[in-house]
Parts: sequence; structure tokens; C-alpha cells
Amino acid sequence: MKIINKFYPHALAIFGFVVISLLYFYPVLQGKQIFQSDIVQYTGMAKEQNDFRATDDVEPYWTNSAFGGMPTYQLGAKYPHDYIGAIDDVLRFLPRPADYLFLYFLGFYGLMLVLKADPLKAFFGALAFGLSTYLIIILGVGHNAKAHAIAYMPLVIAGFILVFQKKYILGGLITLFATALEINANHFQMTYYLLIFLLILSAYFIYQQVKEKEYKSLLYSFGILAAAGILAIGANATNLLATSEYADFSIRGKSELTFNPNGSKNETTSSMSKDYITEYSYGVMESFNLIAPRLFGGSNNEAVGKDSNMYEFMIGQGVPEDQATDFVSGMPTYWGDQPIVAAPAYIGIVVFFLAILALFIDKRKIKYVFLSGSIVALVLSWGKNFPVLTDFFIDYVPMYDKFRAVSSIQVVLELCFPVLAIMGLQSFFKLDKKLQWKALYETTILGLGIILILFLSKSMFSFSGGNDAYFQESYGPEFVSALKLDRMSLYSADLLRSGFFIMLTAGVLWLFIKDRFAQNTAIIIVGLLMVSDLFFVDKKYVSGKDFVSGSQVQVPFQESPSDAEILKDTANYRVFEVGDIMGARASYFHKSIGGYSAVRPRRMQQLIDYQISKNNIEVLNMLNVKYVIQKDKEGKEFPVSNPAVNGNAWFVSQVKLVNSADEEMKALDSLDSKNVAVVNSKDFVIKNTAFAKDSSATIALENYKPNYLKYVSNNSNEGLAVFSEMYYGKGWNAYIDGKSADHIRVDYVLRGLIIPKGDHKVEFKFEPQVIKTGSTITLISSIGMLLLLAVGIYFERKKGLKLKVF
Repeated sequence: MKIINKFYPHALAIFGFVVISLLYFYPVLQGKQIFQSDIVQYTGMAKEQNDFRATDDVEPYWTNSAFGGMPTYQLGAKYPHDYIGAIDDVLRFLPRPADYLFLYFLGFYGLMLVLKADPLKAFFGALAFGLSTYLIIILGVGHNAKAHAIAYMPLVIAGFILVFQKKYILGGLITLFATALEINANHFQMTYYLLIFLLILSAYFIYQQVKEKEYKSLLYSFGILAAAGILAIGANATNLLATSEYADFSIRGKSELTFNPNGSKNETTSSMSKDYITEYSYGVMESFNLIAPRLFGGSNNEAVGKDSNMYEFMIGQGVPEDQATDFVSGMPTYWGDQPIVAAPAYIGIVVFFLAILALFIDKRKIKYVFLSGSIVALVLSWGKNFPVLTDFFIDYVPMYDKFRAVSSIQVVLELCFPVLAIMGLQSFFKLDKKLQWKALYETTILGLGIILILFLSKSMFSFSGGNDAYFQESYGPEFVSALKLDRMSLYSADLLRSGFFIMLTAGVLWLFIKDRFAQNTAIIIVGLLMVSDLFFVDKKYVSGKDFVSGSQVQVPFQESPSDAEILKDTANYRVFEVGDIMGARASYFHKSIGGYSAVRPRRMQQLIDYQISKNNIEVLNMLNVKYVIQKDKEGKEFPVSNPAVNGNAWFVSQVKLVNSADEEMKALDSLDSKNVAVVNSKDFVIKNTAFAKDSSATIALENYKPNYLKYVSNNSNEGLAVFSEMYYGKGWNAYIDGKSADHIRVDYVLRGLIIPKGDHKVEFKFEPQVIKTGSTITLISSIGMLLLLAVGIYFERKKGLKLKVF
């Protein structure tokens, strides 16, 4: 009975998380799926990979359907011995995206128990964290890997805290498995931001234990954390090694080119340009969106309703009511510093209020860790708006320049503030009434004071957005004036809304002080205020209307007449969709030279920027682009056949040697690709630069698979064959008549191979050694994790200790 009484509150909380996750995304109970824009693009990119896996029951690790060819390491590749992934699958038993919402709740609940919150407060804290607007909107647009990684952050932090609190076995095991799951989520930017917070957390405990001269405990802690980290990394070795190997090949690697597409000098020393890294930078004043959601307009697609100035303007222009209603359902009211915003990053005014309360009254020094984490995350999220710190991190902090969209580091703040909020709530009820009243009074005055200052500062803002010049030119100044008036209305309305929630929360706590409410009643009411505040904001941006039938998600692209016409050709070729080269639609139906990926191949991206965008048809020829999808003046799509295409492979008569990547790229400006191949002599050695080209020589593709290509060659002379396939030396191996042969990179991105005279069978096989090496490490590490788990349980039982977390 005691065991039941001990665990039933946690079981009840977990059951509540399941129910709330399913209710929030209730259409999943009807068999519907959320239509996520990023997942639509992923579906297009991964189509060839998934089809091959289904038919051949083999993992290809390569796809030719996007960017001319690239590894599938960041496209959902499945690796041997991925036992951590299997554990994750068990935890994510709910239908998507309810599974990620459940993980948000579960992980944060565990962290709050470690911080000694009782189950009821921890429950509401978990809901507040999971319903933070940013965490919901990333589920709406399909940033699933990001959501996945964020969900495991609290558990990693919980494990660290337990280890430093000398609960070595429990803390070590939680750190081990939570870190392994965190890495397995495969969003290294979020994991990197977590590491920044863990450095702050570790610095706090180091200071505390050095001050107390507990050097032995500190060594134990670091030893356990190091062991947990090594095994967690090892359990994900295949993915980590493959990703690391590919990183230099992708746009995240450093460019070899010293000039820009317009001919100017390339000044950047980072993997990506600073402008690209900081394109999504949070505005300094925009940060107040954290406590008033639509202070800066909300989103680029905000519903303003019939009471809006824009609706009045449209009616005044003679627009029918139904059309005007539809028009104002998606207005560009956002006027902050970022290019596109799907929803404000709102943490909740009640969460903010309780977090301020914690800073006043909670006696635990660890609150300063979460405050420091919030401040660091906030100032780094400002990006180009705070260049002194941002430039320092980009130039000097390892790996910081590998990630873009710096505003997303606010996820650390969005984790820290709910922690502080629950710390504030639990500390409040431990005070005597006099101190409760003092703390409540100070917090309320500060909270309402911030709201009042922002309200009085309204006249200081222009309410002008970055695209207003375009709107004025397209729709006239009256349109922009109406838009600004609506932005002003949203500013005032949401400040009043936040002030109202502050007063309600303060009122409930005041009534508790006056003995009008029991403690649990006050906690439940405050918790409901905290959750409802976030819930109603979230529902403006992600709701049941975003769900569609399962078939629409599984088949997100419809075959167009152009696609149907092109698909009549069953040969192996590539397609260039002019209007959508950075979209994955073409990849769903064809082998495309475009695609949608944040880690697309760098050299292919450079070909697009430096050559294809300048209409260099010869580059399309060498890439085997047989069809180009274009649109006429009326916007009607039509396919154009390219009769000059080089085909799958061809022999050249001459090699043009260059000495740098710059020369390689410039050589493509006027290259006769059918007869000349460009080779960078600094990277590859080739003995002959001239070959007798036999007009009757042939080389043809006989068998195609994503990870295997077979050609038959006939040539009366030795020749250099160029293949219209992407060069990737970290896995593609060449064979002539079954014997290994060295191939080289030619024409900046393609493969070249010297083939002896006569008839030969030429094969290319994708055999990445990194998968074999990583799989061995993964297996060994997984066995080690299992042994540690068994040993940990054994010693806990042997000592007669109970696994306590609070």
C-alpha cells in the first residue's frame, strides 16, 4: 500500500500528460495527421531512399534525388545497432505530434522532481514548459528533430544535478540514458545550446564544491559525467561519425572559394557567412514578446478579425464581406527584426510573474544558474542586433559558426523560466504570511510596472515592418496605414491581457494569504491560469485546422502534367525545376539538382549560385539535366527537353589542370564539358592531360540503384570517363572488372575515372567505412550501457538504498 501511495501521484501525472497531449492534438484520434511544411519537404527529399529501402530491404545511405546526389545521413538514415532509437520509439508511443508534446511534459516533470517540487507543482510546470508557444509552433511547421532534442534537455539537466548532488548512481544512469537520447534526436544545434547551459550549471557546482573543499566529490562527479558522456556518444557513434564526416562536404564546411558569385572578395572566415548565420536574429525590444505575445505583431500570417482596421479598409474599398473576412485571416502584422515568424516566442506572463517571485524569495542559489542561462540565451538570440558578443562567439567559440537561426537559442530561456516559476511557487507556500505578502506585493508592482512602462512607450515605436515598402507600392499607403493601426491595437491589447493575468494570479495568491483558499486550491487555480494563458495563445497558431487526412501527408505532392510527361522517359537523367530549385517537390518525382536541406552539398550549392543562376547551360549538360520545368507568362508550367545533355557518362579528350578551387569554378564559365574535364592538380594527380578520343567509343549505364551504378565501356584507347554523378570520396568506391580503381573529382563536382582500352565493366558502390566503424562502436557502447544499468541496480539493492529523486 505504501508503494502505491508513493507512486500513484506520478502515475496520475503521466496519465494526465498522455490525455492532455492527445486532447491538444485531438484530430490524431480521428486518424488525421498534422500537415507540417518541413516534413512535406522531407518527404520529397527522402522519397527515393524510402522506396529503395522498401523494395530492396537495404539501407542505401545515398540518394540521387536531390542536389545531384548526397548522403542520407541527415535524411532519416537507419543505422545498425540503434538500440537507443528503439528506446526512444517506446517513449514516443503516441501518434505524432502528440508524442513530442508528451516528451516535453515527461522530461520537465522529471527535472522538477529532482529540484524537489511536489508532483502537483511539477505537473503544472511541465504543462507550462510544453505549451510554451515556440515549442508548439515548431511542431506545427515540422521541426520534429528540434522538438525531439528539446524534449530530452530537462532530463539531461536533471541527471547533471543529481550527480553533483552526490547521487552518483541514479544521476549517472539518468545522465547516461538522457544524453544518449538527446544525441539520438539528431538536432545538434539544440544539443549545442544545451551544452552551453550545462557549462553554466557545472561552473556553479564547481564553485560550490571548491568553496567547500569537496575536491574528491568533484572528481567523482566529473568521472561519472565523463563516463556517461563517452558511452552516450558511443551509443550514437554511427550517426555522429557519419555526420561529422559529411559536414565538411556540406554548406556547414568552409568554402574554398575566395570570391563571391558577383566577383567581390569573400571576406568570411566562418563555415557560413555571418549574414546567413544571423539572418534570424531576435530584436532587443522584441524580447518583450516573451511576456506579451503580439507586442511586435505576432506573426507574418496573423488573423486580425472583423474588428480590425484592415477589415474596415477592405470594406471601404468595395471588397465583399466574405472576401474581406478571408483576407484579414492572415495579415502580415509582424514588424520585428526577423524575416519570417510563424508565431511569437511567448513563455507566458504567469510563468514570468512566478519566476520573478522566485528571484525574490527562493533561497536556493541554483536559481541564479537558471537566471544566468536565460540571460545568456537572450543576449545570444539577439544575433546581429548585439554584434559584439555574437561576432566573438562566431569567430572564437568552437562550432558556434556551424549553426544558423541564432534566435532559436531562446529554447534555453524557455526551459529556465518555467523552472524558476515552479521554484517561486513552491517557495511562496513555505513563507510566513508577512513575507508572502511582501514578496507578492513587490512582484506584482514590478510586473505591472513593466507592463505600464511598455504601454507608455508605445509612441516611441514606428510599427513599420520590413516589407511595408512593398505593401505600399502594391496596395497603396492607406493599406499600410491600416496595417500599422492594427499592429498598434495588438500591442495595446496584449499588454492589457498580460496585466490582467498578473492581477488574476496575484489575486489568487492574495486570497490564499487571507485564508480564502486552501494551498492545493490556490496551486491548482494558479496552475490553470498559467496553462490557459499559454493554451489560448498556442491555439491561434497550431490547432485542429492544421490537420489533414493521412493520405495527404503521406503523398504531399500531386503529379503535374509536366511530371507525367517527363516520367514517360524511363532513362536515368536529372530535372531542373526553375521556379523551385530550393524545394523538394521535384525530388519527389525525379532526380533533381535542387532540393530542401539545411546541410545540402556545398559544391552543388556553389554551382547553383555561381553558374546555374547565371544560365550556364553547359553546367546543366554535364549534370545530365535532360528536362527543365519552366513557366510561361501566365504561370502555366511546361517541360523543356535539353537535347545537348551529356548523358550518364562520356569520354573526354583533354584535361585542363588548375591549381585552386577558384580556378576550378572559373574554368566552368566557358567549359566544353563534352571534350574537356577540369581537374584541380592540388587535390588530384593525373598523368595524362590528353587522350585519343575514339568517335566510336561508348560508355553506358546498365544498372542503377541509389548506392550502386554499373556501366559498360568500350574504347579502342585508354580514356578518361566523366560520370554525371557527385564526387564523394568518403564512401563511393570505383571498380573496373571487379578490381578497385581510383577515381578523381572533375568539373568541380563530378567523378572521373581512367578506363583502359577495350571492353570493361565499371561499377561504383557506396560503401562508407564510417558506417561499419560507427556500428561497431555503437554495439560496444550499448553493451556497456546495459552492463552499467545492471551494476547500478545491483549496488542500489545491495546497499538497501531507495531510488529517490525528491
